[in-house]
Amino acid sequence: MPLAQRHERRHEIDHLEEIWRDAVLKNDTAAMSSLLSDDYIAITPNGTLQTKDEALANLRTGRVHFTNLEVIDRKVRFYGSTAIVTSTADVQATTNEGNLSGSYRYTRVYARDAKGAWKIVSFEANRILGPPEHH
Repeated sequence: MPLAQRHERRHEIDHLEEIWRDAVLKNDTAAMSSLLSDDYIAITPNGTLQTKDEALANLRTGRVHFTNLEVIDRKVRFYGSTAIVTSTADVQATTNEGNLSGSYRYTRVYARDAKGAWKIVSFEANRILGPPEHH
């Protein structure tokens, strides 16, 4: 693939990552809904599965409230019509059950849908134990 085209695709994914971050911080369910595929599945840091409807419900009710989400060290790799994003996020967030603040490493998978739009099909986050890693 030509470098210019690769660069453009990388820019598209970076832009979608920013839309995702803003949606989380602003509890914007409309923006989040447009990003997630209908068959979206997330694996949360505590190991539970979450569907698109559950993710949107959590955002809508403010069950998880993010006050800060700083993304570090984002890497994007492309495999045909799939993009895999790995990153570290420093998060300040609370839930009814307590504080979720800390550093997380996550993987988000984007796939092009039938109309050629990138959709998030999978997400997994793991808490980084110990001091935050900054490379």
